[in-house]
Amino acid sequence: MEGNSDFRFSTGVIGYPLLFVLVIWVVFWFEVRFGFDFNSYGIYPRTLIGVRGVLFSPFIHGDLSHLWHNTLPLLILSMALFFFYPKNSWRVLLYGAIFTGVLTWFLGRSANHIGVSGVIYMLFGFLFFKGIVAKHFRLIALSFVVVFIYGSMIWYTLPVDPKISWEGHLSGLIVGVLLAFIVKKGIAKQKKYHWETKDFNPEDDAFLKHFDENGNFIEVLPDQELNEGIEIMYEYNPKDEKKSD
Repeated sequence: MEGNSDFRFSTGVIGYPLLFVLVIWVVFWFEVRFGFDFNSYGIYPRTLIGVRGVLFSPFIHGDLSHLWHNTLPLLILSMALFFFYPKNSWRVLLYGAIFTGVLTWFLGRSANHIGVSGVIYMLFGFLFFKGIVAKHFRLIALSFVVVFIYGSMIWYTLPVDPKISWEGHLSGLIVGVLLAFIVKKGIAKQKKYHWETKDFNPEDDAFLKHFDENGNFIEVLPDQELNEGIEIMYEYNPKDEKKSD
């Protein structure tokens, strides 16, 4: 049964996504302000030193345009994750980010893969497919909103631009889809009415009693409804007669 706690707003719904965005902006500011270049800390596929990029790459961006294009999708999709999937949000975000990085490490070209876009594609894949799998009307609606706003991102899972890490995008999408099928506990359930349950008996339903077997309406008077099923019992007491005499 769906409860009020399934979709409950909290400060974390906005607070955590804002914190994520703030961190990647602070890292970029630190690079520019002090002249550092963290690109070498990205994911360099199939090398031992490149494994460190699994943890560091989501916080590193090549330029301001790269950072800006990742900011809004990360903010919106992570807010949707924390609101609609509160019991699984951290699990999806952390495991999704790690496995996206690992898969990029296996599939990627020999280059430094940086940016949080892989995590964004993971969120996109999870939010879209999980809503369809869960069969909850609100989650399905979220799926359609996500695909309507960000559906065009799917093209960038293909090698359309050599400057874009399409391998990271594809890895994120794959991981998001897998998590949508793997994560089952803690997902909001669609409300079931009593006539949808297995133990429902039409003969015991007060509303259906107003119809016969052919579906014709049977008028039941209020007095009949009140007296239906009521058994009246009389008790004879001989002492009452003596008192009345």
